[in-house]
Amino acid sequence: MIQAVAATVIWGLVLCLLPGARTRKDHSILVAALAIATALTLNVDPIYLAGDRALGGHNLLDLLANILMVVGIYFLSQAILRAAELNDAPVCRDRRGLLILGLVSVGLVLAFLCIEAPASSTKFMLDYGDQPAAALYSAIQFVYIGVVVGVTGYVCFRFRRRMAASYFRVAFTLIGIGCFLALVVVFSVLGMDLAHLLGDHSTMQQLAAIYDTSFVGAMLFLCAGLALPPVARRIVQRTQQRTQADLLEDLSSTWEKATATRKDGRLVTPVGVIERGDPETRRLHRMLVEIEDALLMDPAAAKLLDEADFQTLTRTENYLASHRDTQGGRLDTTRRGRGKNPSGR
Repeated sequence: MIQAVAATVIWGLVLCLLPGARTRKDHSILVAALAIATALTLNVDPIYLAGDRALGGHNLLDLLANILMVVGIYFLSQAILRAAELNDAPVCRDRRGLLILGLVSVGLVLAFLCIEAPASSTKFMLDYGDQPAAALYSAIQFVYIGVVVGVTGYVCFRFRRRMAASYFRVAFTLIGIGCFLALVVVFSVLGMDLAHLLGDHSTMQQLAAIYDTSFVGAMLFLCAGLALPPVARRIVQRTQQRTQADLLEDLSSTWEKATATRKDGRLVTPVGVIERGDPETRRLHRMLVEIEDALLMDPAAAKLLDEADFQTLTRTENYLASHRDTQGGRLDTTRRGRGKNPSGR
């Protein structure tokens, strides 16, 4: 039941990530989500039994699911660590990380081959965990996961305040909590493996309860943290598009009035694209610059503008100021040039 719930949550994350897949430069989070979701889905009892029988009934599906899990954890960590770097540098191949991942995968295969598991089991470690090879098999996977999520969680808590967007700060906090709960999962699994080898079933049951709770919590917090940025970004973009459309509509009439006597130096079509592919904010900036220039060169033009026009100019300036990182330095010059509106209002 827990595996099914966790798989459903991760597949929900995949659905949140898919809309922006074409424009996203780094697909590590999507790859991680797909790998982890597939691994959890393969561990759902009916799917596992049917799939493992198709592979010969020797629990090969458990090995495949565990390899997918460590692969997913690796790509998840890489995506989060790159996000914390706060730069747009090209994605470089992490050769050392891939080498370690490869060694872990080989270790899982070798340990699995030493386990005597003749029949398909949906409770693999409960049925075969009393074998040292099975304990090693589990330890290889969860020690690797523990180290990776530990480093990732540390980075999230350390650098979350550096994030400019509030939703990124919240996302990093949620991911950090998810990583902490994942560490609880790791230690509970390692504790269960040791207790199983020692025949301490009471301790196993107590740790199993901790495992169940922390596992579900880790999945929920991680998925919430990973889904928040793309969802919030789409909401922000739609809000900006509506704001830009409103500003362009209002600013067009102001632009027509202010530049009526300077038609040779203005845009042919105010709401048209200046250069193919330019964003809407660039159009607003160009129109605002022309209005400011017109008012500086011909102060009398200010008499053609009413209070609503000056309010539109102020709203446009405030909007562009909040996006000045993409507008260059000209905006500051125009704002200094006008100061207050020339009509003295």
